[in-house]
Amino acid sequence: MTDPKPLFDIDSLEASLPINRGDRDALIARGLSLHRLGKTQDAVACFEAARQVAPNDELVLTNLGVSLADCGRSHEAVVVFRQVLKRNPENLYVRHQLRRLISVIVPFWHVRMLNDTHRNDAFDSAIRAAVARKGRLARILDIGTGSGLLSMMAARAGAQNIVACEKVPLIAEAAERIVGLNGFDDRIKVVNKASTELIVDKDLDDRADILVSEIISSDLLAENVLDTFEDAHARLLREDATIIPRAATAVGCVVGSTALDKYAFVNEVSGFDISPFAALSPPRLPVHGIMTSWRRLTDDFELVRIDLTAKKHLPFMCRLAIPVNEDGEAAGVVQWIKLDLGEGVTFSNHPDSYFDGGWLQVLHTFPQVVPVIKGKPLMLTVGHDRISLVIMPSETVSR
Repeated sequence: MTDPKPLFDIDSLEASLPINRGDRDALIARGLSLHRLGKTQDAVACFEAARQVAPNDELVLTNLGVSLADCGRSHEAVVVFRQVLKRNPENLYVRHQLRRLISVIVPFWHVRMLNDTHRNDAFDSAIRAAVARKGRLARILDIGTGSGLLSMMAARAGAQNIVACEKVPLIAEAAERIVGLNGFDDRIKVVNKASTELIVDKDLDDRADILVSEIISSDLLAENVLDTFEDAHARLLREDATIIPRAATAVGCVVGSTALDKYAFVNEVSGFDISPFAALSPPRLPVHGIMTSWRRLTDDFELVRIDLTAKKHLPFMCRLAIPVNEDGEAAGVVQWIKLDLGEGVTFSNHPDSYFDGGWLQVLHTFPQVVPVIKGKPLMLTVGHDRISLVIMPSETVSR
């Protein structure tokens, strides 16, 4: 016989009782009960009411910050946590919560990308050439500015009129601070908006003469690249605007290895057949050229090229016959990117020479291992659906 379930629990009862809106302790207790019940928005309302009673109370603010973070209001939570730390820098719990929250808001790859000398030098060369050609008074738009680095490169090259947009408030705040720290705040205007929200004659004086944007992801299309560039062409750029980068290409080769098989597939585990779980494995996995041993089964070949100067991009798929150089079992295609930055400047994270930068290579896994034979082409279907690359065997393989 099982114990009867209680008709109510303490938190539910606490959350339902009348409350004195001027009682700090009662509001905190109610907020905590609501938070435990998963009613985070209601918990926020309680802690907001408690803040009206006790504006600088550390316990009230700490709980308000946690509840704001838990209901997805991350930037507001950051502001509240900073308020706590301004009054008490030794509050280790809040310091931890703030760092944890920032790590959620700001993707991990930002710092690694900023320290990528090869990438930085390539963009710097292209930006210098564009400013020299268009002139110091050319209007420059930097989409997804991050730290403001590319905008500062343009300012250093002599550009006088730069708008840098960044949709993440915390990152935009940092960019504004960095721009001022480096003495370029008279030339660079940081706007905390997505580029699709920018308005000409309000956020920009006029349509831009140069677009610089480094929102290309490791697998080319993951950051709404096409929507962003199409919108910029339609509303924000002059007809003859210089685009940096002007093209992005996904390049790859078919690979195989025991290590990659274990990374991408599963069969027998501890004497059990776990193979159905392989159908749940992701189609894309990050790798580095030196991350694991893998064997090339084909030469390098172009998968998809995106012309970023084009006004529109339609999804497409096509079949490629890829010559096979070695017998083996193919796990998938290791893919990297090549950027055409203009003026003869290119950048690539080719796995043979790029080990320590911000971009990873990507393993596009096949649904299962595909046996390949030297001299017999492997038929692949490749293309994109505007938000991701499509790379898969054209024929189903029976095992």
